[in-house]
Amino acid sequence: MKTISQLQGASIVVLCGSGADKDHANAIVEAALHLGLDGCVRIASAHRTPAHALAVIEEVNKRSLVAPTVLITVAGRSNALSGFCDPQTGVPVIACPPPGNFTDDIWSSLRMPAGVAPVVVLEAVNAALAAAKMLSLADPKVAKSVAAFQEQARARVLQADAGATKP
Repeated sequence: MKTISQLQGASIVVLCGSGADKDHANAIVEAALHLGLDGCVRIASAHRTPAHALAVIEEVNKRSLVAPTVLITVAGRSNALSGFCDPQTGVPVIACPPPGNFTDDIWSSLRMPAGVAPVVVLEAVNAALAAAKMLSLADPKVAKSVAAFQEQARARVLQADAGATKP
């Protein structure tokens, strides 16, 4: 897997709160690659390794001066990671908690103090799509990838409908 300094062009950095979240993070990066983005995964905990998390955020901040970047946080339970990261960076932050007990965990992603505004997206592919839409504002190639993705989604629905109306 790449490091932040190895990323090329419009990119995402997926920051996991623990190694247990890595599969979900990899699914986000995989979806991002299909949308024309580059990406990498890092692991740092707002609770257990805050200094390390701040160092990763600083890497993201430095990278954002060179190329458009979105930070996607993946953390379950209290999800302090999203709220911890957001006020430390000027790049968009998307919280995409791993699948789990959303009825208990989702509030920690949604309720933030004033001035802390990560976006919350619950599905890996949709987190990558939201990042691609944000990054498409600065990169026309990414905008074309988003448009192609959306066209393919429409075509799948129309094809399913055509098959549903046949006897």
